[in-house]
Amino acid sequence: MGKLLVEDKTIATPGEKLAEGMDFLPAEGTFREKDKILAAGLGLVSINGRLIKVIPVSGRYLPKRGDVIIGKITDILMSGWTIDINSSYNAILSVKEAKDFIRRDADLTKYYEIGDYIITKIVMVTSQCLVDVSMKGPGVRKLTGGRIIKVNAHKVPRIIGKKGSMVSMIKNATECNIIVGQNGVVWINGSPENEIIVINTIRKIEQEAHISGLTERIREFLEKTTKKKIEIVKVE
Repeated sequence: MGKLLVEDKTIATPGEKLAEGMDFLPAEGTFREKDKILAAGLGLVSINGRLIKVIPVSGRYLPKRGDVIIGKITDILMSGWTIDINSSYNAILSVKEAKDFIRRDADLTKYYEIGDYIITKIVMVTSQCLVDVSMKGPGVRKLTGGRIIKVNAHKVPRIIGKKGSMVSMIKNATECNIIVGQNGVVWINGSPENEIIVINTIRKIEQEAHISGLTERIREFLEKTTKKKIEIVKVE
């Protein structure tokens, strides 16, 4: 019979025993040692059925294929653009992965200039950590207006919430458009006063992500700052 030694959403330290027995399975951020599951590093415990993982509380974004991210154009090459993706690695958007057909001799600054922010999708990460992105598919585009903030990429799931519940509540309360990139870059577009409320709310989530009852605290915070009655978004 397996035994769980920690509770969901508690902080685990490197090497800490999380479970005993073979009833539980190690996932991201954990490893098995004989019949025990241990934490591989400092992070937030997440228990989903039999799966136990530890989500790091710090560290830079590690690119993964399929992630939808927000990046900043930092250089224009002969065949595409270099993009800062808030990681230890830059990404490349090639001309062939741009949304429109672009001729070889075209002026690439007419499409994306240095300093532009884009929503893009990672399509390849090589073993040497070369990252390719694409502007083909739904949702990807150049961003205009609004403001950009950066958050701890490991806190993104808490900012988004289960099936988007947390970010939907913030959007409804502030009437702001909000896009949260998997790389910890967030775009916010609304009235200046409401953008500030969104930023303060997201910072609060970052600081308190490991404490239970987060959704209710955020609801109360939004009610206090917006002077509105806020409903918690229900998810099935």
